[in-house]
Order: sequence, then structure tokens, then C-alpha cells
Amino acid sequence: MRKATRIIAAALGLFAGFGGLEHGYFEMLQGNARPEGIMIASMGAPCVPEEIWHLCEPAMTILPNFLFTGIISMVLGLITMVWSTAFVQRKQGGIVLALLCLGLLLFGGGIFPPVIGIAGGLVGTRINAPVKKQAGPILKVLAKLWPWAIILYFVFLFGQFVIGYFFNEWLMENGAAAIPLLILGLLAISILAGYGHDLQEQGGSEI
Repeated sequence: MRKATRIIAAALGLFAGFGGLEHGYFEMLQGNARPEGIMIASMGAPCVPEEIWHLCEPAMTILPNFLFTGIISMVLGLITMVWSTAFVQRKQGGIVLALLCLGLLLFGGGIFPPVIGIAGGLVGTRINAPVKKQAGPILKVLAKLWPWAIILYFVFLFGQFVIGYFFNEWLMENGAAAIPLLILGLLAISILAGYGHDLQEQGGSEI
């Protein structure tokens, strides 16, 4: 088993599941109301998307009801967290995680958390993959970042809310493009750092 790969898949899945719980809670607070479209703001009034950097936590839903969307998002979020913790290393465990996160994406679990969870599911498909060749120089360098890369990634994910609390206007002006790019870029580095670490630990690099 690739231990670092399993940790990454589980951590990303846990984050997605937590996002489903959190988004679902705010959606439930909006009650038995009909969204104006498929794209929604998880947080209702008094939150105003145009006045806060996180846009009142955008999400999407294929259900025309905030209450039902919130319930399904919370249930899927809880299942995703349990699966990520205990079962992602099983055969097809990564695929199941990716499908659960796809459900979160469609039923109000946010935008970035489910996408991050889907990436975790894809990573999870490699947990038990055999290793056969030597790691390349780039992966050897990235392997040295393990486990700090994934730790710093989650510090950044949660830290942006702390920064936003104090510097809302600054993030609204400067974070619209930078934050998504940083999220995806740091995610890729974290995944590759764990991947390289596993290859070195097992003495190779897969074909």
C-alpha cells in the first residue's frame, strides 16, 4: 500500500465531506424555498454575495429546494467522511470516493470541496498500484516536501477564512483569480509530493 497516497486521498475526501456538511447546514437554514437557478449561494440573508469575498459559499443543486438540498448534502458529506477515513484504501475505494464527491457537487456540497474530493478519489485509485522503476529527479525533489506540502495546503485552505475575516475588501479585490489558482496549484504539488515519497519508500517509479 502507498501510505502517503492513502493519507492524501483520505485527507482530501475528509475536506470534501466537511464541506458538504457545512454547505448543507447553511442551505437547510434557508428552509423550504426554491432557488432561482441551478447555481446557488449556500448562505442566505443577511449574507450578500457581492459584499463578501467567499460569495456566500457558492454551490450548485439539481433539486429545486434549499431544505432537501441541504439534507442530502449533509448526509453525503457524512458518508464521504466515513468512507475517506475507513474505506478509501479498499478495491474501488477511490472510485467510490470520487462518485460521492460528484454527488456533493450536484447536491449543494459547494464547488471547490467536491472538486478537491474528486481529485482525492482519483488519487485513491493508486493506493494499491504496484511500483516498478526508479523515481525521476523532479519527483525526488517534490518527495522532500512530504508531508509539509499537504499540511501547508490545508493551512492555506482554512487560513483564507481567517484572512478574509480581517481583510475582506482586500480579498475581494485581489483574490478572485489568485485563490482558485493557488488552491489548484498547491493541490497538485501536494499530490505529487506524496506520490514521489511513496515511490522512494518502495524503491521505484511505476511504469
